[in-house]
Amino acid sequence: MSGHSKWHSIKHKKGAIDAKRGRAFTKLIKEITIAARIGGGDPDGNPRLRKAIGDAKAVNMPTDNIKRAVMKGTGELEGGQLEEILYEGYGPGGVALIVETVTDNRNRTVSEIRHVFSKNGGNMGESGSVAWMFHKKGYIIVEKSKADEDTLMSLALDAGADDFRADDNYEIYTAPNALDAVVETLKAKGIEPLSAEVSMIPQNTVKVEGKSAQQVLKLMEALDEHDDVQHVYANFDMEESEMAEAIS
Repeated sequence: MSGHSKWHSIKHKKGAIDAKRGRAFTKLIKEITIAARIGGGDPDGNPRLRKAIGDAKAVNMPTDNIKRAVMKGTGELEGGQLEEILYEGYGPGGVALIVETVTDNRNRTVSEIRHVFSKNGGNMGESGSVAWMFHKKGYIIVEKSKADEDTLMSLALDAGADDFRADDNYEIYTAPNALDAVVETLKAKGIEPLSAEVSMIPQNTVKVEGKSAQQVLKLMEALDEHDDVQHVYANFDMEESEMAEAIS
């Protein structure tokens, strides 16, 4: 899972840059709206909304923006009808990708996502073509400087985690509905995760290197930069030196 972990770490480091460009605001407003529509406008009873609001506050989104997004989700304010759509496909080197989008125009989004795939050496597939290769899990990354391995593993497993792995960072896996409890347990002990979200975790990874590795990263980045794309998941793995070029 090291490719998965490294990509999440890179996305976290790029977060401040994305926020300055306003891209983070656009995506978070959509996430807040969808979360409120599906689970209601009370963050105390809606873990997905609670996380989205927390992420929005972390990039200094104004409270009024958050409030309006929630109200659009609950129907208290009028707004474009958003829907979640999942796209699947393959990238260079046979890497499988899942792209989660939120859009108010299905036809526009599918055309643009297909173009991004083809422009960057990939192919968009049919629904179900790669989803079977992934499992939906709560996924937490903790930097090794934040905690002792044995202590963190014990805390996480006692709080309901399913699995714990040590790679470049510590990786904790949970059932989706157990993510919140594990994160709160860690925070209560002063351990702040680098990243925590419900994610699509690949069951197996595909090793890529050289030109294929850089093409995969370019495709991931192009998809991630699309305004309708909320998350991109892939089953690639590559060397640290290959991955480093993505943040150079």
